[in-house]
Amino acid sequence: MLNRIILMGRLTRDPELRHTQSGTAVASFSLAVDRDFRDKQTGEKATDFIDIVAWRQTGEFVSRYFTKGRMAVVEGRLQLRDWTDKDGNKRRTAEVVADNVYFGDSRRDAEAGGYGAPSGGYAPPAPAPSTGYAAPSGPAGNEFGDLADDDGELPF
Repeated sequence: MLNRIILMGRLTRDPELRHTQSGTAVASFSLAVDRDFRDKQTGEKATDFIDIVAWRQTGEFVSRYFTKGRMAVVEGRLQLRDWTDKDGNKRRTAEVVADNVYFGDSRRDAEAGGYGAPSGGYAPPAPAPSTGYAAPSGPAGNEFGDLADDDGELPF
C-alpha cells in the first residue's frame, strides 16, 4: 500500500514549534496550495489550505528557516486523526506528516518581498572554501565571449 503526498505552496503563517513531554520537537504550519484548474464562472483558481506537521529535525528546520509567505515543497504522508473538542464533540482532522521539506523559492525571491514573503531575517550564505581554482574569464569578466567569425550557419 502507498500513502505518499507531495505538495507545493506558500505558508499561511509562521511555523509553530513545540516540544512533547519527552522533548521531541514538532512544528505545525499550513500551506496554501492552488488547484490546477479554474472555476468556469469566476475564472479563478481555488486554493486548499492544508495542515502540515513536521517532527524532530524536520520540524526544527522548518521553524528556523521558513516564515509566512515562503514557498515550500513538502513530501510526506496523509494522516487522519480523531479527537474530541472542548464541547465533547468527536472531530476528525486530515493532516500531512512531513518527511522532508524543501525551499520552493530562492532566498533572493523571498528577500525581494515578492508574494508576501518576509523581508530580511536571512543571513547571507557563507563564502565557498577556496580550492585554488580560478574560473576562466572572458571579455569584461564574462566567461562567454562573442564569436568573431560566426557565419550564422549551424554545424549540423
